[in-house]
Amino acid sequence: MEKKVANPKLKIRTGDLVKVIAGDSKGQQGKVLQVLTDKNKAIVEGINLVSRHTKPNAATPNGGIIKKEAPLHISNLMLVDPKSGKTTRVGRKLNADGKLVRVAKISGEEIK
Repeated sequence: MEKKVANPKLKIRTGDLVKVIAGDSKGQQGKVLQVLTDKNKAIVEGINLVSRHTKPNAATPNGGIIKKEAPLHISNLMLVDPKSGKTTRVGRKLNADGKLVRVAKISGEEIK
C-alpha cells in the first residue's frame, strides 16, 4: 500500500516579491511566477536564467537560443517585507475577520 505524504505549507506564493539568499543568483530580487509545490521549488521572474536551444517551429520560426527561468528551491528564497523592503520571515495570524493571513515578522504587516 502506498502512503500519501501531505505537502508542507509553503511560505511563498505566486505573485510574492522575493530575494535570493543563496546560490549563483544571490542578492537578486524578483516576482514569483509559479510555485511547484510537489518539488518545493519556485520560478522567479528574471532569475536563474538558463539557455534553451530550440528548433524552428510555428512560435519561433528561426529557432535559436532562448533564455528561460529555471526553478529555484524554496529554501534559497526569502520574502521581501512590503513595508521596509528588507527580507523577512513569514508568520500566520488571524485578522479582524477571523481569517488566517500571512504576516511579515519584521513589521507585522499583512502580506497580500
